[in-house]
Amino acid sequence: MSCSVYDTHLETKFNVCQDEGLESCDTSVLSADRYMEDHSLPPAPDDSLILTDYALAIGQEFPDVETCRRALKDVAIAMHFDLRIVKSDRSRFIAKCSKEGCPWRVHVAKCPGVPTFTIRTLHGEHTCEGVRHLHHQQASVGWVARSVEARVRDNPRYKPKEILQDIRDQHGVAVSYMQAWRGKERSMAALHGTLEEGYRLLPAYCEQIRKTNPGSIASVFASGQENCFQRLFVSYRASIYGFIHACRPLLELDKAHLKGKYLGTLLCAASVDADDALFPLAIAIVDVESDENWMWFMSELRKLLGVNTDNMPRLTILSERQRGIVEAVETHFPSAFHGFCLRYVSENFRDTFKNTKLVNIFWNAVYALTAVEFESKIAEMIEISQDVITWFQHFPPQLWAVAYFEGVRYGHFTLGVTELLYNWALECHELPIVQMMEHIRHQLSSWFNDRRDMGMRLTSILVPSAEKRILEAIADARCYQVLRANEVEFEIVSTERTNIVDIRTRVCSCRRWHIYGLPCAHAAAALISCGHNVPLFAEPCFTVASYRETYSQMIHPIPEKSLWNDLGEGTEGGSAKVDIMIRPPKTRRPPGRPKKKVLRVENFKRPKRVVQCGRCHMLGHSQKKCTLPI
Repeated sequence: MSCSVYDTHLETKFNVCQDEGLESCDTSVLSADRYMEDHSLPPAPDDSLILTDYALAIGQEFPDVETCRRALKDVAIAMHFDLRIVKSDRSRFIAKCSKEGCPWRVHVAKCPGVPTFTIRTLHGEHTCEGVRHLHHQQASVGWVARSVEARVRDNPRYKPKEILQDIRDQHGVAVSYMQAWRGKERSMAALHGTLEEGYRLLPAYCEQIRKTNPGSIASVFASGQENCFQRLFVSYRASIYGFIHACRPLLELDKAHLKGKYLGTLLCAASVDADDALFPLAIAIVDVESDENWMWFMSELRKLLGVNTDNMPRLTILSERQRGIVEAVETHFPSAFHGFCLRYVSENFRDTFKNTKLVNIFWNAVYALTAVEFESKIAEMIEISQDVITWFQHFPPQLWAVAYFEGVRYGHFTLGVTELLYNWALECHELPIVQMMEHIRHQLSSWFNDRRDMGMRLTSILVPSAEKRILEAIADARCYQVLRANEVEFEIVSTERTNIVDIRTRVCSCRRWHIYGLPCAHAAAALISCGHNVPLFAEPCFTVASYRETYSQMIHPIPEKSLWNDLGEGTEGGSAKVDIMIRPPKTRRPPGRPKKKVLRVENFKRPKRVVQCGRCHMLGHSQKKCTLPI
């Protein structure tokens, strides 16, 4: 039998009244269509809303008067009538229907000796036509906050326009955008605490990180007499251990601007694991992006690595090479190779020249492995535009071209950390700062657990991505002729050129072995000719053993904030003490809708193909779209 929610409610009310022996209750059971027609109500809400949850009966108890008020408000909204409060104090609560002449009335009084409230009198019959419009007086901001609390908990990015649409669909009530926005803000504060409270909890949170994850670095710094937040630095021991003992000596530096109430900037230093996955090493939040804050971040990074950097190979650092980053790297990592991110360089080149053919030649020059190949591509570009020479003065090829860059990029030419930071900023910008860091910790912990399990399932020498490249190199090696000069040197002859391979120093004249850290096809041909196992000549950072070592440590959970010790000892590293109140930064979000920065996702593996017309032989269009007269 099909029955609407209106029918269900009226039938239940009838049964309750009969059981209680009440004569004043409305015992007429109307169909949903008739009820809506007689009372000119909005369309019935979704069937998922069960109105029996809002049925009232004499003797029904509430733990306090506030719960009683909320329950009656829910009944009024569900049944589409306005509620008028006649009396509300510590001992009683009386409400009636706001329409004159309507007998609906409820009297709730406090029970003697206990804190609960009980319905003493209930006149449940309505003679009025109810609310004839979508706007309901009882749909306050507090009611909106309670209605969306579950969804906000699951999705902090729940938008106000989605809230008002869902409330209209589910409850048949229209609320304004500002009501939805304020309701979400109140719900977020109830679930996660206020943004101001997040800054206050930072010293205790840093202490908990150091306590639950010994060897980790977590410090917060305030500035000024008001102790306004300035900097936060967090790096877990599991990340430090994995980077030092197993990751490639490669660091990516980038930032993302936060768009919350108090703004701020998220800084990150990340490496790459054996299987080419991003490996965040250190995360910081600063009040503003500045040269001073970049200098501080790199100094903390240097302290984190400590004396271990002397035992590691020379670091290769990739960034957009802003002035503050360049000075910070030169100060704290003077021996590191600091190169450009190719996304930044390519976008600058494209925006400067706006020439598709020139951009394609530029990409060919980027991936040229030798200086001879690079110079030939530069000559082609200069023939098209002499301005290329001036551009090279601002972007020296030694900082981005594969043929001239001295560091080892291991095939990474762009910043993978950029997209990760923008995702974190988008997902967390409405959360308090402690909840934001907890979101990041949860994701890091999940990555560690998943990759640790995957590492234990691998049975090969190299990780899957490296093994695939080795197999491709072995397949290409079959077409080469190998001439052995001595025990370690080989001459690899092909139809195009001849390359020299030294398996002792692991160098090939094509430079691919040095750049990518894996034997190229020429090296594979030389190794196969003398009976060596090619995968054994890959860099150790590509092995399954290194992959397992990278994720061998655990990121331990942080207890609930209710279990934290509010008073504690001073934090390490000169940061603020736990009992010092840290206030939000003075940087506030300006009014208006914030601008969105759209990341351009390009194919960095190969240049974009230029279309050439088959009729006029001009670039930029096909024969089908050619406008030249026949």
